[in-house]
Amino acid sequence: MTLTQTIFEVIDMRSFSNLWFWIMLAVIWSMVSHRVIGVPFDMVARAKRLGGQSERDLFDLVRINVNRMLHLAHVAGSWLIGLMAFGLSSLALLAFWYDVEFAQAVVLIAIPLSLVALMRFALARRIAAEQPDLQALCKRLARHRFWVQVIGMISIFVTAMYGMYQNLSVAPGF
Repeated sequence: MTLTQTIFEVIDMRSFSNLWFWIMLAVIWSMVSHRVIGVPFDMVARAKRLGGQSERDLFDLVRINVNRMLHLAHVAGSWLIGLMAFGLSSLALLAFWYDVEFAQAVVLIAIPLSLVALMRFALARRIAAEQPDLQALCKRLARHRFWVQVIGMISIFVTAMYGMYQNLSVAPGF
């Protein structure tokens, strides 16, 4: 038995029938919706509720993450967009033209996450341009989180429907 045969025997590459894929999908969207541009959302609620040091901490963390994201976009933005486009289109080609189920699973996670990444960069640019006060910042972060959660719910729904279709089409007939 070769190494690749052993690996494929131990790790089930049929993604949509694998429990670990669904756990990972839930964890990914939970983590993505908990942090808004790198700021834990509980900090937003605490700053809004308590003010004072919590408010200063929120502004500092938002400023740090916004500056980091804008620097990344300025230094390597074009390259990142090109590499992401190449990677996603290659993955989509593998997934749907060559019918590789693992690539299909990754595409159904990666495309919505790339949309969320674009939304984060747009939010960072808007925050840097406007320099909002606490209420406006909390409102903008909450709105961004809401739309990330909507994208996550749609993504999970589409992935579940596609996964059920794949499992039913591959499953032996009764």
